[in-house]
Amino acid sequence: QLTFVESGGGLVQPGGSLTLSCEASGFDLVNYAVGWFRRAPGKDSEGLSCISKYDEKVVSKDSAKGRFTISRDNAKNTAFLQMDSLQSNDTAIYYCAADAGNLWERCNPLLYKYRGRGTQVTVSS
Repeated sequence: QLTFVESGGGLVQPGGSLTLSCEASGFDLVNYAVGWFRRAPGKDSEGLSCISKYDEKVVSKDSAKGRFTISRDNAKNTAFLQMDSLQSNDTAIYYCAADAGNLWERCNPLLYKYRGRGTQVTVSS
């Protein structure tokens, strides 16, 4: 069974930083592209940043560009999202997802088959 465990969420003040982790189990993450996505209250899931499965090519959406950095450590079967300059509108449930297909660059949550449950990020003073 393919599962993820996300961690690193929490409460942070505006302007602060968080690093999210996503540890995969039941499969070798190296064979999958990985993406980070978020779902804010009352909104659809939004793609943030995605990384390819072998050459670690990165695609970032506008919401993430310049502030969020995706990375992966295949030896640890884990992906990360470093988030800086967080603002109140970044408040959401953040989750990772993986897919072995060829459409990873679209960084579209609907195209990523395997996903974790997410971790809450709240940005507030």
